[in-house]
Amino acid sequence: MKQLLLFFFALCLFAPKTDAQQLSNPNATKLSKVLYQNLHQLSKNYTLFGHQDDLAYGVGWKYTPNKSDIKDVVNDYPAVYGWDISKIEHNAAINIDGVPFTKMRQYIIDGYQRGAVITISWHFDNPLTGGSSWDTTRNTVKAILPGGEKHALFKTWLDRAAVFLHSLKGSKGEAIPILFRPFHELTGNWFWWGSHATTPEQMKQIWHFTADYLRKTKKLNQLILVYNTNDFKTEADFLRSYPGDDYVDVLSFDTYQFDANKKQDFINEIKRQAAIVTKLAATKKKLAAFAETGFENVPDTNWWTETLWPAIKDYPLSYVLVWRNAGYMPSTQKMHYYAPHRGQASEKDFVKFYQNKKILFEKSLSTKKIYQTK
Repeated sequence: MKQLLLFFFALCLFAPKTDAQQLSNPNATKLSKVLYQNLHQLSKNYTLFGHQDDLAYGVGWKYTPNKSDIKDVVNDYPAVYGWDISKIEHNAAINIDGVPFTKMRQYIIDGYQRGAVITISWHFDNPLTGGSSWDTTRNTVKAILPGGEKHALFKTWLDRAAVFLHSLKGSKGEAIPILFRPFHELTGNWFWWGSHATTPEQMKQIWHFTADYLRKTKKLNQLILVYNTNDFKTEADFLRSYPGDDYVDVLSFDTYQFDANKKQDFINEIKRQAAIVTKLAATKKKLAAFAETGFENVPDTNWWTETLWPAIKDYPLSYVLVWRNAGYMPSTQKMHYYAPHRGQASEKDFVKFYQNKKILFEKSLSTKKIYQTK
């Protein structure tokens, strides 16, 4: 009996240990698994800084090789690059913001090759009406579920997205890991997949179908799935459309500042939301992220060190991403940007933010070798 107990003790002692943080896809690529594990380790002490469309354009320029508004200010690139594949569903040559998909592909490859992280969202048009993402006609999600009148169309859209996603490869032909954020801000009421246009059960069903179709049918095993909300008040509110741990890898939220006079309110709101999301992520062994934020045109000269940093510093958020620098927009007849550019009012404060040892940009991230096993 004693020998039998010693045998079982030895089995337990020398049995291979499983990683605590597993990707939801059992067939995930090795590279995606490595990135996910390393992001978990980094998030204990650091937050990566990201910027939407960073390499494609900025305030007063477009498609200039190696240029970036962020780089112009701190001589470094973001650690996370955000992109959107809206219009890929129509086989269009350019996305919703006018970026050619051929250029986007190269920008994604360039960022990955330098050791940065890539995240992709998708403002798909309304498949039921032909309107935009902001066409909130009810029952659109119901129409694209299996058996729905637009289900075949939706599969065609996923097929087209899959072709582009499969084309994102590194120098050795490896599939680039993508933090994929479909149906973003799903607790808001401004998209056709939002809370006012569908039900939580339908949202879960379409998430399941989309994830299964891309991962199992299209073999996109490099995708790291990001669940994303807006306007949530409680844990239950955040989770009301949650598709389950087997279909999510990152818990995230989006919140913007709109009023310069409500700085402390914004900080308090981010803290409240970050506390909920990071607690849930820890419980579920998922990553937590602040997937979108910013203050349009950054009118607060100390916004980076006196608003954003105080709001996030106490929480293990894997990354924080500010929205795009579109510059002057004729459609609204005003400037539209969320990161500083050379000469912008918050430029000096952003340099101080960059010097924060807890915030990682591309150069400091590249030393962490996040695509390599430790």
